[in-house]
This record gives sequence, structure tokens and C-alpha cells, in this order.
Amino acid sequence: MVSLSNHRMVGYLFAGQGSQYVGMGKDLYNSFPEAKEIWDRADKALGFSISDICFNGPLEELTKTNNCQPAIVTMSIACWQVYRSKNPQISGYMAGLSLGEYSALVAAEAINFEDAVYLVRRRGEFMEEEAAKRPGKMLSLIGLDLETVKEICKEALTEVANINCPGQIVISGDPCAIEKAVLLAKEKEAKLSVILEVSGAFHSSFMLEASKKLAKELEKINISKPKFPVISNVTAKPVFTPSEVKQNLIHQVSASVLWEDSIKFILSKNVTTFFEFGPGKVLKGLLRRIDSNAQVTNIEKSVDIA
Repeated sequence: MVSLSNHRMVGYLFAGQGSQYVGMGKDLYNSFPEAKEIWDRADKALGFSISDICFNGPLEELTKTNNCQPAIVTMSIACWQVYRSKNPQISGYMAGLSLGEYSALVAAEAINFEDAVYLVRRRGEFMEEEAAKRPGKMLSLIGLDLETVKEICKEALTEVANINCPGQIVISGDPCAIEKAVLLAKEKEAKLSVILEVSGAFHSSFMLEASKKLAKELEKINISKPKFPVISNVTAKPVFTPSEVKQNLIHQVSASVLWEDSIKFILSKNVTTFFEFGPGKVLKGLLRRIDSNAQVTNIEKSVDIA
């Protein structure tokens, strides 16, 4: 069983979109009442069974942005609740990759769980709507530094979407611009260029209308001061007030995700121990590339906790 000393500062990381898989959470649901309660609350808040989609699929249904986002937040918070039940003393910094920022804010008690599930469902719908109106793609570039990627973006008319870790940067743009960026990346000797399996050019100006729609939804939500520092994807610094939380969530949809800088901020606070909550081990992989000495434990299945 995982446990913490009261005095050790820890990094708590929450999974982002793309790490989902059919069957996620079923084991926790069947093993821990705390997890079952979270899934049941999500189903009630959404008015349909997100748990059934997660546990049984089909994958095409789970992968839809408007299902995937509440599914991953629910899975992440189910993991978190079980972990909290075993480790009541929490001390440290929280961060979530893009969508995962909502899970981090729930864990920090800044946003009510039901509100977060509702918000990310709407967020997913808004992103899908904009992607349908203005089709776009995302491209992961491996083995290039940020300056080189910025040169590619300038020439191809694309935008930096995610700065994930050294040598892994994602860009967004319209399909023709992304094709041009693939050729430019090859010229600049990128190790790899991978067009991502997403429905639009997320974290770019293509999503500005989605930001505006999300702002209206956020007006309806009560946001509290986070009880633990939550590192914003937009600024790579902690958010302290409800208004900061709200503004960052609005901008986050169309702004670059500064994940590498967010992790470096936490590392600068002498944090060397991290826990990753939610499906998959994406954040563990990124963290190891930022600091190979960091210790990361995944909290995803019952075997990880008891």
C-alpha cells in the first residue's frame, strides 16, 4: 500500500485526454466503495451511464471528445478518492495535463466533482463543434527543440499546442499546414512526426469560440480557493484565487499547454516523488524525460493501492 510521510512534499499528477481505454476503472469500481460512489455520481450528474461506456465500450463511443473528457476526469477522481482514503495526509503540488487540470482542481477542492464532470462534458462538445466548423489536425514532433519547432510553425502557419517534455512538442493547424509541417520537420531532421488521433486543432486559435462558450458555462459554476497549489497549464505557475482558476480554464482551451515548465516548477520546490492518477502512464513517461531521477507511482488499479 502506498503511504506518505506528513512532511514530504509530493507532486500529484492527473491524466489528460488520449490515455483512455475500454475497461478502465472497472476493477476499482468493483474493489472500493469510494470508487463506486464516484462512478455513480458521474452517471447521475451526466444523466447517462458514463461508467458503462468506460467499462464496456465500444472504443469509438469512449473516444468521442464529449464522452472521453468526463470519462477521464471520473476515472482520475475515482483513483484519487481511493488513494485519499488510504492516505489522508496530503502535502504538495497538483497538476493535470490539459483536461487533467479539472481533475487536479477537484482534488484541490476548488471545483465540485459534479460541476467538473458537467463542465468537461460541455468543454468536449464545444471543442467538437469548433472542430466540425473549422477542421484541423495535431502533429507530435519528436527530437526537435522549441526554437526549431517555432521556425516550422512560422513557415507552415501552424501553432505550438503542447510543450510536453524535452524533444516532444505538439503543434496544431489546418490539415494542409500540418502536411507542410511534416515535410519541414523532416528537413530539420526530426526523429519522428506523428499525426495524432484527435478530431481537431486543439490548444490553438481554432478553439477561440470554444473558449468563449466555456466562459459562459464557468459563470454558472461555484469555484473555491484551491486547498493545495494547482499548477496552471497556461502559466506553469500555481493558481491561488477563484478568478485565476476561471480565467486559466477559459484560456486553456486555445492556449499552449506548458507541461514541461509546469513539472519544472514542481521540481524546483524540491519535490522528487510523484503520483499519477487516472488511466495509462503517459505522464510518468513525460516526467522521466524531464527529470530521470523523479520517482513516479501510477494509481490506476486496485493492485496499485492495496
